[in-house]
Amino acid sequence: MKLSILMPVYNEEDRVAEALKQALAVDYPCEIELVIVDDGSRDGTAEVLGRTDDARVRVITHKRNAGKGAAIKTAVNSAEGEYMVILDADLEYDPQDIPKLLAPVLDGRAKVVYGNRTFGSRSAYSFWYVVGNKAVTTAANVLFNSYIGDLETCFKLMPVALYRSLDIHSRGFGMEAEVTGKLLRRRIRPYEVPVSYTARGREEGKKITWKDGVEALFILGRERARHPVPQKR
Repeated sequence: MKLSILMPVYNEEDRVAEALKQALAVDYPCEIELVIVDDGSRDGTAEVLGRTDDARVRVITHKRNAGKGAAIKTAVNSAEGEYMVILDADLEYDPQDIPKLLAPVLDGRAKVVYGNRTFGSRSAYSFWYVVGNKAVTTAANVLFNSYIGDLETCFKLMPVALYRSLDIHSRGFGMEAEVTGKLLRRRIRPYEVPVSYTARGREEGKKITWKDGVEALFILGRERARHPVPQKR
């Protein structure tokens, strides 16, 4: 199996070199490629990425910022692996956890795996960020009669073909809710494994806002209102 690690990047000049270093240093149980989409960065991100010479890395550039969902769509369309996982370039997630996400797939227990953040480490989290995340996740569980622990997690691992079939239209952070809503509408419930998480604050470049939470609730409601996708027999 080949795993495509998809990394959307926007104005991460100070972090992206370390993000690449960490991602490439992992001892993966399969072949990997790292597909990076520079989503119209206006700082020195492009120059940092231009110095990358690892054969496993491919860099694609958006001339203008289009949003995380759009960057992931570009990366997915270019992916050559059978499976994919999203890894942000902000150093909040530890790529050493990716083999843990792969384990349930490799041993046949799951097809879709989410990394579940427990928000229990020593990092200083924003109260409203944690509450907002839990509210959106709870809404998904109520609407789809499911029980997942972390809808907004970056770590979403699934077959590339499955992600393409979801036909995600959200160009920004709403893609997280749209992906989960469409999976749950198909009665595909993610398998979850605990992952580590080191939050950063707004002053450090955190981009998601309360407006993204409101959008996520709207998207979940929209997906729930649609007819369920018939299950194959």
